[in-house]
Amino acid sequence: MKTVHPGPRLPLCLIVALSVAGCAKSEADYFPGYAEAEYVRLGAPIAGTLTKLHLKTGDQVKSNAPAFVLEQENEKAERAEAEFRVQRAQSQLSNLKKGKRPDELAAVEAQLAQAEAALRLSQADLARQNKLVSDQFISPARLDEVRATVAGNQARVNELRADVRVARLGARGDEIASAEKDNRIAEAQLAQSEWKLSQKIQRVPTDASVVDIYYREGEQVPAGSAVVSLLPPENIKVRFFVPEKLLGSLRLGQDVSLSCDACGKAIPAKVSYVSPAAQYTAPIIYSKENRANLVFMLEARPSRQDAPRLHPGQPLEVRLAGAAGQTAP
Repeated sequence: MKTVHPGPRLPLCLIVALSVAGCAKSEADYFPGYAEAEYVRLGAPIAGTLTKLHLKTGDQVKSNAPAFVLEQENEKAERAEAEFRVQRAQSQLSNLKKGKRPDELAAVEAQLAQAEAALRLSQADLARQNKLVSDQFISPARLDEVRATVAGNQARVNELRADVRVARLGARGDEIASAEKDNRIAEAQLAQSEWKLSQKIQRVPTDASVVDIYYREGEQVPAGSAVVSLLPPENIKVRFFVPEKLLGSLRLGQDVSLSCDACGKAIPAKVSYVSPAAQYTAPIIYSKENRANLVFMLEARPSRQDAPRLHPGQPLEVRLAGAAGQTAP
């Protein structure tokens, strides 16, 4: 067995100095981080039984693809009721604007014609009586009676003419205004019922992968509960941590590169967030010694094309590639 003799021993202070220098170099080279995701939990604002589920875990779905359907019988009945209310309100409004029916108007016009004929007859009689009075064949008292008859017939004609005008008009303005409001209320109720019905059919809001499914067909889904969990590529981000002494050199929009096991080629990304507060702080008053223990969280986002290469929770190494853009808060 060959014995290996140790080389010359280095002073302890030099070993510590080299270690610190090596750590500093490593710290300047990259920062530890991990992939994080912002999930889209798709649900319906109205409760119901899940009747159809179009997705399964692992699917890659396109925007507007069908996601799931809840039972719709109650909402369909509400919509039908609202439609009937709109039809009734519109009929009432139309009826108020029309005025009397044709037969009713014809009856009033016939009465007017009779009154006008009586007026003409009494006016002719008055002319004859005036001549007879001037020739002194009758007394003035008889002339007064004929004049009274003419006046009465004229008043009757005026009354029936007013009735004909009213019969040709619709209802009064305030009645029509009230009917118009009732019509708008019915239309609003119809729109509300149609919205409720539409919410029972949910579609995928954006291109995404299906991460999880929380309910199965036949189960009762409470209002607002998520049925599926989706992950759009643009919702994948990276969180990493830098020491306090390097925080001032980082900017929003700064280019970084991401590396991970089996990732292959480095993934470019841009800094999208810099935390305004330290993630870990010493439980004592700051000093020059413990301030170095402070680290701040940053977030970076890869492009939509590169994001699918990352997986939530995956450990990463983040390297800075330069500084550009807006000053971080």
